[in-house]
Amino acid sequence: MVRKQSGGLLDRFAEKAQKQWRRIKTFAVTASFFLCAAGQWLFCEAFQSGSTGEHAGQFTRMFAYDATSQERTAVAVRMIDPLDADGFPSPSSWELSAPLRFHKDWQGKNADPERETEVRLLWTRESLLVRFQAKFRVISVFADAEPDGRRDQLWDRDVAEVFLQSDPSQLRRYKEFEVSPNGFWIDLDIASGEKHNLKSGLKRRVTLNEAAKTWVAELVLPMKSLVARFDAGATWRVNFYRVEGSTEPRFYSAWQPTKTPVPNFHVPEVFGELTFAQHPLSLK
Repeated sequence: MVRKQSGGLLDRFAEKAQKQWRRIKTFAVTASFFLCAAGQWLFCEAFQSGSTGEHAGQFTRMFAYDATSQERTAVAVRMIDPLDADGFPSPSSWELSAPLRFHKDWQGKNADPERETEVRLLWTRESLLVRFQAKFRVISVFADAEPDGRRDQLWDRDVAEVFLQSDPSQLRRYKEFEVSPNGFWIDLDIASGEKHNLKSGLKRRVTLNEAAKTWVAELVLPMKSLVARFDAGATWRVNFYRVEGSTEPRFYSAWQPTKTPVPNFHVPEVFGELTFAQHPLSLK
């Protein structure tokens, strides 16, 4: 009898324990469901209210790598159509290239949209083609130049500039090209801080629109002046700049800010990347 009663008590105790365990499991599953639902709701709310500073900051950090890599990479697109009668790309050819735009100073500060610069890039086996479209407040140019348009110290007036480094292993060596709103130009081979005439044989075409306050400069840079043997699979380094004004304070702007205490464009450490695409990049 004692054994029988003891067995019954144990059975009832086990049954109660099982019921309690089932209640605990039900509560845990229910709680997990509501926690997941709350998490999904919070995620959606954060995504939909991305205009707020806190949520925008969260998603900026999440996708910071993608944004940074896009901002630091310039893409030149292969040009298939022939050059026009003057030896320059047609407007439709330029449209194949995605534009880069910048309007902050060399430190990445003091944005001025009325001085925005847009850059487009194309390439062929023979040439790298660069197009600047510049908004301006005032125009300051030199009145004199050599017969072919070359002008020393061109950077002391309004210019658009591109610095190109085809061999990133030689950090202190790169090529510098400048063009002004009235079509003057200069090309330089920079090595260890020394400047030498590059004699690249570049071609340029410049259009000034006073009414729209814009000027457009197209450069055709012979590939042989940039690299011994062109490889479309290589990655170069590059930066783009603008200067406006004849007296200080002038406006010095840069695609990749140099962040030096005083204006200085000769900082190859901050150059972005230049890649060469066979086809126009599709928009996402």
